[in-house]
Amino acid sequence: MRLSTRIGLAVGCTVPLLVLAGGWLLLHLVSGDLRKAEDQHLRKRAAALAPDARSLLRAAANDRPKAADTRQRQLFDAALDVGVRVVGPDSAFSGGPQPDPAAALPDRTSGFAVVHAGGRTWRALARPLRAGTASGTLWLFSPDTAQRVQIPLVRRRVVGAAILAAPLSGLLAWGLATGTSAPLRRLTRRTAGLDPRTSGARLGQWRTGVVEVDELAATVRTVLARYDEQAARTAEALDTARSFSSAAAHELRTPLMSMGTNLDILAGHPDLPEPDRTEVMDDLRREHARLLGLLVMLRELGRGDLVEAEAFRSVDLSEVADAAVAEARRRAPDAAITLDAPPGLTVHGWEPGLRLLLDNLLANALAHGRDRAGRARVRVAVDRGGAGEVLITVDDQGPGVPAEARSRVFERFQRGRDSTGSGLGLTLVAQQAALHRGSVAVTDGPDGVGARCAVRLPVDGGEPPGMSDRRDWLIGTAGANRSQSFPKDPA
Repeated sequence: MRLSTRIGLAVGCTVPLLVLAGGWLLLHLVSGDLRKAEDQHLRKRAAALAPDARSLLRAAANDRPKAADTRQRQLFDAALDVGVRVVGPDSAFSGGPQPDPAAALPDRTSGFAVVHAGGRTWRALARPLRAGTASGTLWLFSPDTAQRVQIPLVRRRVVGAAILAAPLSGLLAWGLATGTSAPLRRLTRRTAGLDPRTSGARLGQWRTGVVEVDELAATVRTVLARYDEQAARTAEALDTARSFSSAAAHELRTPLMSMGTNLDILAGHPDLPEPDRTEVMDDLRREHARLLGLLVMLRELGRGDLVEAEAFRSVDLSEVADAAVAEARRRAPDAAITLDAPPGLTVHGWEPGLRLLLDNLLANALAHGRDRAGRARVRVAVDRGGAGEVLITVDDQGPGVPAEARSRVFERFQRGRDSTGSGLGLTLVAQQAALHRGSVAVTDGPDGVGARCAVRLPVDGGEPPGMSDRRDWLIGTAGANRSQSFPKDPA
């Protein structure tokens, strides 16, 4: 059932009920007003007739028939439109319209009363009389025309108005509801043609002047925007999964072939000398470790592309750096790693991503930052940089990075000639720096020795800096920059 029809039926049923309720109240008010008017009239007539009634009662008590007849005529002539009855100890005089003498009067001598007789209703007023030694009661009667004529007339008119109001109010409400719901019907037609699966068309910013319809249109736009956002995120997740599969298949081909060759050597030469067998087994272990490292790096790169803003919170960067340095010292007990990080340096970020950034900076420095004697001396510092930013620096004592290669070291699968890594460590660093609205750069180390990796991140000033719009570190088409081999250790 249409909304306009529902409104029309509801109004068509409600208005007659309201008319009947109002009519019932009106009947009570009119009835009370008419009764008050009748009672006031009877009071006035009683005050005017009381002297003649006392004279009549006195003449009757003194046994003067002629005077009593005269007083009776005077009383009835003055009564005009009301009935009069004077009741004495031994006699009663009556005249004018009134109930049948046989009708029982109320057992009272003062005040108003209602008398029913002969199918009619009378309004009566009793007044006590005292004339010398005689006493009696003056009764005045008036037909109750309010209950007999006027009230039924008002009642019929109220019922007629209620019957007439039902269809008229229903039609009027239906017409108004139809006109009012026109913007809602237009919104329905516009949204019915929207299919977010096949079209990018969306509702425009149009206003109808009806608050509820405008709010509903805004809600529909919000729902569609959320659908688009989730569809885009789903597409990104699918692209990430495809890219992960493609990258893994491409990058794992060479090490798997190498491992297969080593396994063939072991299977085809059971009498292989022990030094050669040991070399092959060590080579297999290294290849296995590289495979695991590459898979872990690809997984972390995919996590960074898919992380949501809800995962960001206030993070104490000094604590994260301390934990990363402690883990690096455990993995490389021969390395000298120092940390300079005053407490209280917080950023709005993703804590696992920031830990990943520091872990890979340290791993890169330990792998490529050893001096000619093979010693690894790494210095990590976390401090305030420029206005509103935190600076993370990792310095090593290695050969450094040539100036022409510094912009390429953060690309996917970029490895040095003798590198045994996955080529994704610094890519993860660049991804996390960009994800946190920061930057990363490689420069010469202190005093021109070694290399320095510097990461700048906005500080946590109460307002989250937001996430980077770039979310394609794993999806990105960097195939031209990929290495076409997985270099083996020179050994």
